[in-house]
Amino acid sequence: MLLQLSAAELGQLIVARAGRTRLPLTEQLVHEHSRSTGDAAGQGAIASWNNSIPVVVKALLDCGLDEVEVQVEVNLPHTNSAVDLVLCGRHPSTGTHSYLAVELKQVRHATVDPLCPIAVDLGFGDRKNKLHPVRQVQRYCEYMLRYLPQLREHEDQLMGVTLLHNARDADVEALFGLPENAHGSLYTLDDLARFRRVLTSRFAAESGKRAASALELARQDPLLKVTDVARQRSVIGGGLTLLDEQYVAVDRITRHLEKTAYFTSFDVGLFYDAESAHSSAPDPGVKRVYILRGGPGSGKSAVALELQRALGLKGCEAVLASGSHAYTETLREIMLSTSRRGQTADKRSAANRLYRYFNSFSKTPPNSIDVLICDEAHRMRRSSTYRWMPKALRDDDRPQATEVIRASKVPIFLLDDHQSIRPDEVGTATYLKELAEDLGCEVEVSDLEGTFRAGGSKRYQRWVQQLLGLNASDPVAWRPDGRMTLTVADSPERMEQFIRERHMEGASARITAGFCWPWSNPDGDQLVDDVHIDNWRRPWNVKPEHTVPNAPRSDLWSTDRRGVDQIGCVYTAQTFEYDWNGVIIGPDLLFRDGKFKVDRGASCDPAFRAQIDDAVVTRCVLNAYHVLLTRGVVGTVVYAVDPATHNELRRLIAGAIGMQHYDGAQPKLTAEGSQLPPAHRRRHG
Repeated sequence: MLLQLSAAELGQLIVARAGRTRLPLTEQLVHEHSRSTGDAAGQGAIASWNNSIPVVVKALLDCGLDEVEVQVEVNLPHTNSAVDLVLCGRHPSTGTHSYLAVELKQVRHATVDPLCPIAVDLGFGDRKNKLHPVRQVQRYCEYMLRYLPQLREHEDQLMGVTLLHNARDADVEALFGLPENAHGSLYTLDDLARFRRVLTSRFAAESGKRAASALELARQDPLLKVTDVARQRSVIGGGLTLLDEQYVAVDRITRHLEKTAYFTSFDVGLFYDAESAHSSAPDPGVKRVYILRGGPGSGKSAVALELQRALGLKGCEAVLASGSHAYTETLREIMLSTSRRGQTADKRSAANRLYRYFNSFSKTPPNSIDVLICDEAHRMRRSSTYRWMPKALRDDDRPQATEVIRASKVPIFLLDDHQSIRPDEVGTATYLKELAEDLGCEVEVSDLEGTFRAGGSKRYQRWVQQLLGLNASDPVAWRPDGRMTLTVADSPERMEQFIRERHMEGASARITAGFCWPWSNPDGDQLVDDVHIDNWRRPWNVKPEHTVPNAPRSDLWSTDRRGVDQIGCVYTAQTFEYDWNGVIIGPDLLFRDGKFKVDRGASCDPAFRAQIDDAVVTRCVLNAYHVLLTRGVVGTVVYAVDPATHNELRRLIAGAIGMQHYDGAQPKLTAEGSQLPPAHRRRHG
């Protein structure tokens, strides 16, 4: 949240000053935005603060609601999305806390995409469709209800509206076609009197400070991780609250399937007219390929699971494929865990059919799968040929993605251009788009720009890319943003102690490392302590082809609480997330001459043993650390084996973990210790 003041206090800040184009309120918000995010506010945000907020403030003052508290840019839990305004006060009838979420739009004209009623062009000139503003505020309210249990105490405690204060009804008429409800309704310049009636129906002329304080201090339910979503969906059929471009992407795909029901066998219900569908639908010979691109924590896997669930509810069985053994086997295991007595074999067969690997479509007949969702598509291999493949099926020249596209009527790829971690992984948006177009397909590429990891910190994502040189910028010092905790451990022992303490508190916590130590087979029933740094030794997680007593299988390492006892590698960590993330940067990544450089000789990854170009190895190693550094939901602790690299991390990251005493109790390791390492602290006395 950028600012909280009463309507009366804001009224004093929306009085224009002579010779100034910006209101005092706008100047204050620009300053707060820069202070909290480290970035300059965009022109769109500045214009909204200057022109839109005063409309709401004046409406409150006109209604005599001077003491209603107004919260500006209220962050949604665990994500970078924010509600423009949340009004807080007491309900005039019940006396309970009352809240109104307000989304402000300066648009004057709007049109709806004929192919998708919740995708709209708001006339900004960028030719990009946005989520319908009514659906946007509806989803924001649903999201708040999911993660803020206080708002669930009373059924009507939260309401949502969208205010288009510059638009006339006639100019945005198409927007009124979307159903409204208590969590989302539309008001325009022609509706300001109605909007004021909403305010008086929601708020009494009393102070809203207690309601605002209660909302700000409200307990937040923990973020639903990918495995939580999958497990909840399997057990109770629960879904995910998608936001913004996530929602648009899923809606566009499901509507495309409805329009081509005769081609995809998609059941659209009682009102489907096959004859009219044949006359208006696109040529079934033109296959449409969807590519959804997003960074770490943008919700790609959650979108994949929600899309599979939504299609299943409408009678369409969608297959979810991946190149990750850990991810696929975890999803199969979750589905198998719901089987009843006598149904295990059938459930296992269904799990193996619904959750598959990219290399399992070599023999699949063309268009035999209605919808094929390819999650982690950055792991798409150059070909499906593998060591034990029968000679008759080998084809090193046939791209793996070609097999996937041909096997399905509607192929969907979800990927991150910076997460391919093996030399033969080629799944970028550009590669897949060009290949699909060469096959005669229509291709639609969408970007998932939100983040549901690292506390919703977009700054942290940018910082990691700058640190590793994955964009054009040089590494910069980390500036805390209140969303993500980033700190340095001065030894692997300190990191492990900190991670284990978080684990004992009930958080999910893991340590991962670069692939810089051998990965031995188990010695009988014992794992070998392969990862060793000075006197500290720990084992890698269990190899995929082995089982060891008292240790989780490799595919369950990220989700089984016993995984805290082993060090994870990138192949078991990718796709998953955990609350606290410890990352050991091995000697394969060295900071020299102002940037990170890869030392391939320090890597023990067998993928690099062949004649692989140095540039390819560098890409894979940097992407691997990009994956490892972006697994944390709450915080990340880093340690580098190389002294010069560790010193650079010390320079760039202010936070360190250290021992803190609380009221004479035993010291506790926290992430707020002194910036100087213990060896450099002065001893007194």
